[in-house]
Amino acid sequence: MKWPAKRIAESSPKSFGMYEQALKLMAQGQDVIHLEVGRPSFDTPQHIKAAAIKSLNDGNVHYGEFSGDFKLREAICNKLTAYNKLTVHADEVLVTNGLTHAAYAVFMAAVDEGDEVILLEPYYPQHINKIELAGGKVITAPLDSANGYAIEGALIEPLITEKTRMIVIVNPANPTGRVFSRDELQIVADLAVKHDLLVLSDEVYDQIVYGASQHISIASLPGMRERTFSCFAYTKAFAMDGWRLGYVACDEKFMQALLIITVNDVAHVNVFIQAGALAALTGPQDCLTEMLAEDDRRRQLVSRRLNEIDGIDCPLPQGTIYSFPDISAYGIPSAQMAEEILSETRVVTEAGSFYGVAGEGHLRICFGAETYDRIDEAMNRLHKYFESKNITASHRDTFDRTAPA
Repeated sequence: MKWPAKRIAESSPKSFGMYEQALKLMAQGQDVIHLEVGRPSFDTPQHIKAAAIKSLNDGNVHYGEFSGDFKLREAICNKLTAYNKLTVHADEVLVTNGLTHAAYAVFMAAVDEGDEVILLEPYYPQHINKIELAGGKVITAPLDSANGYAIEGALIEPLITEKTRMIVIVNPANPTGRVFSRDELQIVADLAVKHDLLVLSDEVYDQIVYGASQHISIASLPGMRERTFSCFAYTKAFAMDGWRLGYVACDEKFMQALLIITVNDVAHVNVFIQAGALAALTGPQDCLTEMLAEDDRRRQLVSRRLNEIDGIDCPLPQGTIYSFPDISAYGIPSAQMAEEILSETRVVTEAGSFYGVAGEGHLRICFGAETYDRIDEAMNRLHKYFESKNITASHRDTFDRTAPA
């Protein structure tokens, strides 16, 4: 297999570069506000930490089950049944080192050299590296920003060939904040059944949805359970990003192939932190409500403040911890704008182009990683930045959106 150095070189440094610039400024004593890092600002709830500490102190320090602790897998099944409407048994769940590891195992197990994998664009860039490490070829299906990045069959089906193996969806969607409707998911389901495709469903934000929006797991649709790898994590909802805990649920027929990957790369997930994961699912759930309410407050703040700026359109995200404002009226490529904003305001954002050509003309702003007051200060700085610029176009017509990101 040829090492996919070109794609890695193209896709990875953009995000790291902005982060590294921010770290240098911080090292110089600069007041930098991070709106680019996709992590929660909250501490992990105390009862979760206490369970892991107790497990460690109780001597739970030896080898465990390759698939993950059985009680944890049973609790995951209960969560999937109650919340995601998925009927799964413990032998169809694999505990992983975060959703990143779950997706890696799926791609390595299910994608062969030359297989094509369709990503909906704007996409989550990390999936690209994994697919190509597995020997697959990434095919992007650009969704239409003018249509709210809705899933449309006409944008996906023409890309399906005899080499297509899988469709990847991220729902709720990073970076757009969309929560796909049942009708939209049914479009993907119909294509998967019609063309006998697998689906990887990245649902790391499944419990971070707002208002009337409803998260639906695509595997709950008819004909999809047997062809879908449903991937989840504790990262966002429980503020456990540093714990590196996730899981994948799929038909039992796939499990042996996944275990061939995970047993050889990590053997199994750290045993005593799985006690924390069990406590997260079986303990008090009011922490979820409280953190979601604060995220909602920050979401409202960002959309309100950005929509006050002439030429910017920032719809309220339906889920996730990201806003994806349209800044195309200023005629500045998003990567250049993100660099200018960091240089001039010490606020770190991410260019929409990092998520593919369909993301150009936007910035991704994370409202989950800083406090409300810090986000409000960031909005003050962004107001000053945009007040210094002139609106030069009515709608993203001053730069080439067809060029590679």
